Amino acid sequence: MTVSSSSPATDGAPRTRGLGPRAAAGLVFGSSAAVLVVEIVALRLLAPYLGLTLETSTMVIGIALTAIALGSWLGGRLADQVDPRRLIGPALGLSGVVVALTPAVLRTTAEWAPAALLLIASLTILVPGALLSAVTPIVTKLRLTSLAETGTVVGRLSGVGTVGAIVGTVLTGFVLVSRLPVSGILIGLGTLLVLGSALVEWRTRGWSGTPALALVVVAGGLATVVAPGGCDTETKYHCARVVADPDRDSGRTLVLDGVRHSYVDIDDPTFLKFTYVRALASVVDAAFPEGEPLVAHHLGGGGLTFPRYLAAERPGTRSVVSEIDGGVVRVNRDLLGAGPRTGIDVRTEDGRLGLRRLDTGSRDLVVGDAFGGVSVPWHLTTVEAMTDVRRVLDEDGLYVANLIDHGDMAFARAEAATLGAVFEHVALVGEPADIGLDPTVTPDGGNLVLLASRRPVDLRAVQRALDARRTGWKTVTGGDLGSWTGDAQLLTDDHAPVDQLLQPAGSGSG
Repeated sequence: MTVSSSSPATDGAPRTRGLGPRAAAGLVFGSSAAVLVVEIVALRLLAPYLGLTLETSTMVIGIALTAIALGSWLGGRLADQVDPRRLIGPALGLSGVVVALTPAVLRTTAEWAPAALLLIASLTILVPGALLSAVTPIVTKLRLTSLAETGTVVGRLSGVGTVGAIVGTVLTGFVLVSRLPVSGILIGLGTLLVLGSALVEWRTRGWSGTPALALVVVAGGLATVVAPGGCDTETKYHCARVVADPDRDSGRTLVLDGVRHSYVDIDDPTFLKFTYVRALASVVDAAFPEGEPLVAHHLGGGGLTFPRYLAAERPGTRSVVSEIDGGVVRVNRDLLGAGPRTGIDVRTEDGRLGLRRLDTGSRDLVVGDAFGGVSVPWHLTTVEAMTDVRRVLDEDGLYVANLIDHGDMAFARAEAATLGAVFEHVALVGEPADIGLDPTVTPDGGNLVLLASRRPVDLRAVQRALDARRTGWKTVTGGDLGSWTGDAQLLTDDHAPVDQLLQPAGSGSG
């Protein structure tokens, strides 16, 4: 039996009532965009609790893709079994409710039931993602009125959905996150989805239960106000908090995504609380004459602890700071007392790009103290990056870098080997057990400081400075450092698996 190309694809009355081609395209476009907004914002919302790591990003992307696949499959099956007009409104409305409640649910879970956070986080991405992804096959079913136009309809709506996903990605990354808090984005999106649900219901079946859904969204917004948030401000990259030191009136700790990044004494920049900062100061003070002004470049700003220290201890020092997060720069200005300071130039830029802009041989000192979570951004660890550091240093210049590692110190060993391939002189400073000087003690891990230069540094002077500051840290170089490094791989722009080399960390820097 031959089927005419003009025959109806389905039995009964046409299913396009209340859903013309523009409305169909709008639904597919909007639902696809919403999936990507939820995915990107979920990364920001989870960072304070799970860390902003490659593993977290991979997990969120994987769950989002699972939701898209599941929703597309289930949406297609349901559209073949139920009148599609009955499915669109509930899909939009329920997804809107889940999205709007997500900030309150996740923050409350993190506060009261952290063991369940991963499961709840997965559901807050999976459920709305699947419901929104189901919209495309449902709408496609409604628009297929004859076999003759199958390819056109499917292709057009598929393309519209892809464009919607692109727009959602770009809009979130370049506009929404920089202008709105994460909770505001999700509550706003949830509200739009519920309103869309109401409009679809009105056009196809009447208002039904959408007013009740709208009330739930409002309740979600109110719940978010009282739910634990943990952020003084949400920047493009971090959930940022400033915590006052109960033991020191002028002491402040900058916490980014739950990790202590900097301690600043607003009234006394020479007070250095974190051990690794005292180690950095010990190395620099031993490597250069006391009080001599330096020309320095800092990869990563944080609370600007070390630039402030250099400005106070070495008057006339000129420090340029590459800090990628403009929100952290504002936190420094507004909450950490870092107003305009002589000799400190903070630039909102990527550290690697900032290095490229510096003249050859123009710096006495380069300080590496950039972190995403507890990981140094991989592109600041490679042979190519270190070659650029060497280029901007003068003949007597010094590179010092703060690292965090745990377990078998695979990342720290790789970075030491990488520096050894670029510089003539490399040394490592840290807890004796962590740097291989006390094999009877299991390494705890934490902060380490690497130093590298073309000229030898007086490591005895470094050790005296470390001891004077009561760090308990030791130095290792030469053959001892080579034995500790072993056959660690060199990190290059082509292969720098920093996240995989790092062992799980229990706490932040300090």
